Amino acid sequence: MSKAHYFETPQGRRIAYHKAGGAGPTLVFCGGLKSDMEGTKAIHLEAWAKARGLAFLRFDYSGHGESSGAFEEGCIGDWHEDTLAILEGVTEGPLVIVGSSMGGWQALLLARAIPRRIRGLVTIAAAPDFTEDGYWANFSEAQKAELDTVGHVALPSDYMEPYIITKRMIEDGRKHLVLRDKLELGFPVRFLQGTADTAVSVATAVRLLEHAEGPDMRLALIKDADHRFSDEVCLGLIEAAVEEVIAA
Repeated sequence: MSKAHYFETPQGRRIAYHKAGGAGPTLVFCGGLKSDMEGTKAIHLEAWAKARGLAFLRFDYSGHGESSGAFEEGCIGDWHEDTLAILEGVTEGPLVIVGSSMGGWQALLLARAIPRRIRGLVTIAAAPDFTEDGYWANFSEAQKAELDTVGHVALPSDYMEPYIITKRMIEDGRKHLVLRDKLELGFPVRFLQGTADTAVSVATAVRLLEHAEGPDMRLALIKDADHRFSDEVCLGLIEAAVEEVIAA
């Protein structure tokens, strides 16, 4: 396994990444909350891109994987800064962004920040605005009080140890919501969503599709696929979606 490279952001955070050379557009994988760049989808897409001579980038947000910082110190805005910094620092030319779960929200923030660089976008169980519509909206009054007095709450996860959700994450998330204002995606977009996903609902995927505006946008619902979206069939669907947006 090759060693990660590191890039220091303007904010002083040290971001670990792997970059494969090749032709453009550069395929960029944005992972989910508490995920890292060694996940099944990221590694699979890297091998797929290399086999086709495409440039590829995978990285860890601060507080994730091999990058600096603690998860509990981070928030959506920090990870958006990380993503912009690594893209501006180590890539050139057009990009195809693949965002998984929270990475889907990050991909949509990129669409607002650097739309001219984006050639296409693929999301997998995109989770836009989840800090507000998922966490805050479902917190009990006791949890909201705990957020104020303690500064965080611990939420159970189906996939790993509990998530520590901080007051800063909730408040910062409100500054980066994408489903409240106009969201223009002026390039080919493919949203992928499993019907058996217990972390992100089909309703969220439909809401995103209906809210966003763009000339070439499709939502594919995959029966019985879960949030991991990492079996052989799902990986093949991700490949096909990437091929579609590159060819469009």
